Amino acid sequence: MAGCPRLYLVTDRHRTGGRALLDVLAAALQGGVDTVQLREKDLSARALFELGGEVLALCRQHGARLLVNDRIDVALALGADGVQLPQRSFAPQDARALLGPDKWIGCSTHSAAEVQQAFAGGADFVVFGPVYDTESKRRYGPPLGRDALAEVTARRLGPVVAIGGVTAARVAELRDAGAAGVAVIGAVLSAADPAAAARQLIGR
Repeated sequence: MAGCPRLYLVTDRHRTGGRALLDVLAAALQGGVDTVQLREKDLSARALFELGGEVLALCRQHGARLLVNDRIDVALALGADGVQLPQRSFAPQDARALLGPDKWIGCSTHSAAEVQQAFAGGADFVVFGPVYDTESKRRYGPPLGRDALAEVTARRLGPVVAIGGVTAARVAELRDAGAAGVAVIGAVLSAADPAAAARQLIGR
Protein backbone atom coordinates (compact mmCIF):
# COMPACT_ATOMS: atom_id res chain seq x y z
CA MET A 1 0.00 0.00 0.00
CA ALA A 2 1.42 3.33 -1.02
CA GLY A 3 1.63 6.13 1.47
CA CYS A 4 2.96 6.87 4.90
CA PRO A 5 1.63 8.38 8.14
CA ARG A 6 2.21 12.12 8.43
CA LEU A 7 1.18 12.40 12.10
CA TYR A 8 1.22 8.98 13.75
CA LEU A 9 -0.22 8.71 17.25
CA VAL A 10 0.75 5.71 19.37
CA THR A 11 -1.79 4.97 22.08
CA ASP A 12 -1.02 4.57 25.77
CA ARG A 13 -4.10 4.92 27.94
CA HIS A 14 -1.87 5.42 31.00
CA ARG A 15 -0.60 8.75 29.65
CA THR A 16 -3.83 10.66 29.23
CA GLY A 17 -3.80 12.34 32.64
CA GLY A 18 -6.77 10.32 33.84
CA ARG A 19 -8.94 11.22 30.84
CA ALA A 20 -10.70 8.55 28.80
CA LEU A 21 -8.48 7.40 25.95
CA LEU A 22 -11.32 7.62 23.44
CA ASP A 23 -12.01 11.24 24.36
CA VAL A 24 -8.35 12.15 23.91
CA LEU A 25 -8.16 10.27 20.61
CA ALA A 26 -11.27 11.98 19.30
CA ALA A 27 -9.71 15.38 19.97
CA ALA A 28 -6.37 14.32 18.47
CA LEU A 29 -8.06 13.06 15.31
CA GLN A 30 -9.98 16.29 15.03
CA GLY A 31 -6.65 18.10 15.28
CA GLY A 32 -5.14 16.25 12.34
CA VAL A 33 -3.76 12.85 13.43
CA ASP A 34 -4.02 10.69 10.30
CA THR A 35 -2.87 7.33 11.68
CA VAL A 36 -3.35 5.69 15.07
CA GLN A 37 -1.34 2.76 16.35
CA LEU A 38 -3.24 0.74 18.94
CA ARG A 39 -0.50 -0.20 21.38
CA GLU A 40 -1.89 -1.36 24.74
CA LYS A 41 0.46 -4.22 25.52
CA ASP A 42 -1.01 -5.03 28.93
CA LEU A 43 -4.47 -5.86 27.57
CA SER A 44 -5.72 -9.35 26.76
CA ALA A 45 -6.57 -10.14 23.15
CA ARG A 46 -10.28 -9.83 23.93
CA ALA A 47 -9.91 -6.49 25.70
CA LEU A 48 -7.64 -5.21 22.93
CA PHE A 49 -10.20 -6.24 20.32
CA GLU A 50 -13.03 -4.52 22.18
CA LEU A 51 -11.05 -1.30 22.60
CA GLY A 52 -9.86 -1.58 19.02
CA GLY A 53 -13.41 -1.65 17.72
CA GLU A 54 -14.12 1.68 19.41
CA VAL A 55 -10.85 3.20 18.20
CA LEU A 56 -11.49 1.99 14.65
CA ALA A 57 -14.93 3.62 14.67
CA LEU A 58 -13.32 6.92 15.70
CA CYS A 59 -10.68 6.61 13.00
CA ARG A 60 -13.32 5.94 10.36
CA GLN A 61 -15.25 9.04 11.43
CA HIS A 62 -12.18 11.18 10.85
CA GLY A 63 -10.77 9.46 7.75
CA ALA A 64 -7.75 8.14 9.65
CA ARG A 65 -6.08 4.75 9.54
CA LEU A 66 -5.76 2.29 12.42
CA LEU A 67 -2.75 0.00 12.78
CA VAL A 68 -2.43 -2.58 15.55
CA ASN A 69 0.87 -3.08 17.30
CA ASP A 70 2.23 -6.62 16.83
CA ARG A 71 -1.12 -8.47 17.02
CA ILE A 72 -1.86 -9.54 13.46
CA ASP A 73 -4.74 -11.67 14.73
CA VAL A 74 -6.44 -8.66 16.31
CA ALA A 75 -5.80 -6.51 13.24
CA LEU A 76 -7.44 -9.12 11.03
CA ALA A 77 -10.39 -9.59 13.37
CA LEU A 78 -10.98 -5.84 13.53
CA GLY A 79 -10.53 -5.20 9.83
CA ALA A 80 -7.86 -2.63 10.75
CA ASP A 81 -5.74 -0.94 8.13
CA GLY A 82 -2.56 -2.80 9.04
CA VAL A 83 0.01 -3.54 11.72
CA GLN A 84 3.10 -2.05 13.29
CA LEU A 85 5.75 -4.71 13.81
CA PRO A 86 8.26 -4.45 16.67
CA GLN A 87 11.72 -5.84 16.06
CA ARG A 88 10.96 -9.11 17.84
CA SER A 89 7.80 -9.80 15.91
CA PHE A 90 6.85 -11.25 12.55
CA ALA A 91 9.05 -10.49 9.57
CA PRO A 92 7.23 -8.07 7.25
CA GLN A 93 7.08 -10.64 4.46
CA ASP A 94 5.35 -13.13 6.79
CA ALA A 95 2.92 -10.45 7.95
CA ARG A 96 2.16 -9.65 4.31
CA ALA A 97 1.31 -13.27 3.61
CA LEU A 98 -1.27 -13.14 6.40
CA LEU A 99 -2.64 -9.65 5.79
CA GLY A 100 -2.71 -9.52 2.02
CA PRO A 101 -1.49 -6.83 -0.37
CA ASP A 102 -3.73 -3.94 0.68
CA LYS A 103 -2.80 -3.47 4.33
CA TRP A 104 -0.15 -1.15 5.71
CA ILE A 105 2.85 -2.79 7.34
CA GLY A 106 5.10 -0.58 9.41
CA CYS A 107 8.25 -1.75 11.18
CA SER A 108 9.82 -0.23 14.28
CA THR A 109 13.55 0.26 13.73
CA HIS A 110 16.46 1.50 15.80
CA SER A 111 19.41 1.31 13.38
CA ALA A 112 20.27 1.65 9.72
CA ALA A 113 20.62 -2.12 9.44
CA GLU A 114 17.10 -2.65 10.79
CA VAL A 115 15.73 -0.10 8.32
CA GLN A 116 17.44 -1.93 5.45
CA GLN A 117 16.06 -5.27 6.63
CA ALA A 118 12.51 -3.94 7.03
CA PHE A 119 12.30 -2.49 3.54
CA ALA A 120 13.96 -5.55 2.03
CA GLY A 121 11.18 -7.60 3.64
CA GLY A 122 8.45 -5.46 2.11
CA ALA A 123 7.57 -2.94 4.82
CA ASP A 124 5.53 0.02 3.57
CA PHE A 125 7.25 2.39 5.99
CA VAL A 126 9.46 2.34 9.07
CA VAL A 127 9.34 4.17 12.36
CA PHE A 128 12.91 5.15 13.26
CA GLY A 129 14.21 6.25 16.64
CA PRO A 130 14.45 7.39 19.25
CA VAL A 131 15.80 10.46 17.47
CA TYR A 132 15.82 12.56 20.66
CA ASP A 133 15.81 11.58 24.30
CA THR A 134 12.42 10.53 25.64
CA GLU A 135 11.47 8.51 28.68
CA SER A 136 9.22 6.13 26.78
CA LYS A 137 12.06 5.05 24.46
CA ARG A 138 15.05 4.89 26.81
CA ARG A 139 14.92 1.09 26.93
CA TYR A 140 15.95 1.13 23.26
CA GLY A 141 19.21 2.88 24.07
CA PRO A 142 20.53 6.44 23.76
CA PRO A 143 18.95 8.80 21.24
CA LEU A 144 20.15 8.24 17.68
CA GLY A 145 20.14 11.90 16.70
CA ARG A 146 19.10 13.90 13.67
CA ASP A 147 22.22 12.96 11.70
CA ALA A 148 21.41 9.25 11.96
CA LEU A 149 17.91 9.99 10.69
CA ALA A 150 19.33 11.95 7.76
CA GLU A 151 21.71 9.11 6.89
CA VAL A 152 18.84 6.62 6.82
CA THR A 153 16.51 8.78 4.74
CA ALA A 154 19.31 9.61 2.28
CA ARG A 155 19.32 5.95 1.23
CA ARG A 156 15.79 6.44 -0.15
CA LEU A 157 14.71 2.91 0.70
CA GLY A 158 11.20 4.02 1.62
CA PRO A 159 9.25 6.37 3.90
CA VAL A 160 10.72 6.97 7.36
CA VAL A 161 8.66 8.22 10.31
CA ALA A 162 10.68 9.79 13.14
CA ILE A 163 9.87 8.98 16.77
CA GLY A 164 11.35 9.89 20.13
CA GLY A 165 11.22 13.30 21.75
CA VAL A 166 9.22 14.79 18.88
CA THR A 167 7.87 18.28 19.59
CA ALA A 168 6.27 20.90 17.39
CA ALA A 169 9.51 22.90 17.53
CA ARG A 170 11.47 19.94 16.15
CA VAL A 171 9.18 18.89 13.29
CA ALA A 172 10.78 21.22 10.74
CA GLU A 173 14.29 19.89 11.37
CA LEU A 174 13.02 16.31 11.25
CA ARG A 175 11.42 16.96 7.87
CA ASP A 176 14.60 18.70 6.71
CA ALA A 177 16.41 15.49 7.66
CA GLY A 178 14.10 13.56 5.35
CA ALA A 179 11.39 12.28 7.68
CA ALA A 180 8.14 11.64 5.83
CA GLY A 181 6.19 11.88 9.08
CA VAL A 182 6.48 11.99 12.85
CA ALA A 183 5.19 9.67 15.55
CA VAL A 184 4.26 10.80 19.05
CA ILE A 185 2.83 9.50 22.28
CA GLY A 186 2.89 11.94 25.17
CA ALA A 187 3.20 15.06 23.00
CA VAL A 188 -0.48 14.60 22.15
CA LEU A 189 -1.90 12.15 24.70
CA SER A 190 -0.60 14.12 27.68
CA ALA A 191 -1.34 17.56 26.24
CA ALA A 192 -3.95 19.70 27.95
CA ASP A 193 -5.49 20.27 24.50
CA PRO A 194 -4.78 17.24 22.29
CA ALA A 195 -6.41 18.81 19.22
CA ALA A 196 -4.26 21.92 19.48
CA ALA A 197 -1.16 19.81 20.08
CA ALA A 198 -1.87 17.80 16.92
CA ARG A 199 -2.43 20.95 14.88
CA GLN A 200 0.88 22.38 16.04
CA LEU A 201 2.71 19.20 15.07
CA ILE A 202 1.43 19.38 11.50
CA GLY A 203 1.84 23.13 11.25
CA ARG A 204 -1.80 24.15 11.15
